[in-house]
Amino acid sequence: MSKYTTGELAKLCGVTVRTVQYYDTRGILIPSELSEGGRRLYTDGDLRRLKIICFLRDMGLPIDAIAQLLEEEEPGRVITLLLEQQAQTLHCEIAQQQAKLEKVEALQRQAKQQEQFSVESIGDIARLMEKRQQLKRVHGILLLTGIPMSLLEVTGIVLWIAMGIWWPCVLYLLLSVPYGIWGSRYYFRRVAYICPQCHAVFRPKFKEAFFARHTPSARKLTCTCCGYHGFCVETVGDDAI
Repeated sequence: MSKYTTGELAKLCGVTVRTVQYYDTRGILIPSELSEGGRRLYTDGDLRRLKIICFLRDMGLPIDAIAQLLEEEEPGRVITLLLEQQAQTLHCEIAQQQAKLEKVEALQRQAKQQEQFSVESIGDIARLMEKRQQLKRVHGILLLTGIPMSLLEVTGIVLWIAMGIWWPCVLYLLLSVPYGIWGSRYYFRRVAYICPQCHAVFRPKFKEAFFARHTPSARKLTCTCCGYHGFCVETVGDDAI
């Protein structure tokens, strides 16, 4: 049977001597015997045990959990459960890091778009990311309610052209006006805009917002706080449901 010193064991497993000594003090890798001079000697079984410990440490398991695991009569089942728990923890950490990465990338994009990038600009981005899901929900409701109207419009045109049945088109025209009024009021009562000049969040008058030039994420408006006139970034108002 082979016997290894602390240094030899550490080298075979790619760790430091201090690591092996630490595992000894924690009681998870006790040497099989001591030489006459008091040197720690390890066997092939100890070598296998250290490799298992190193593997579990690489998986992120804490020392206490490894110690409990090695005391089990059937460690295989426990390892499976511990690895599943560790996988869930790592998935959560990855999601958190991904969210942080998205914030950093958003700051980078904003910095490139603005001539003067300030602390207030960071606050604007933070608000946009916080309200992003709420804004998606507003857009989603409008999209879902607009699908029946679109289907009615297409059906009416097809029936009129193919079969000369005109009443679905009339029905669509009768419904589209109140739907358009409802949809516009629903939308502009829930969204707000961030002024790039004073960084205030404001709501414009309905008429101005309705007829303003716009992009998918901004609208050309006059800030009610500082009077700035230009494209303001769309977000959700604090009182939106």
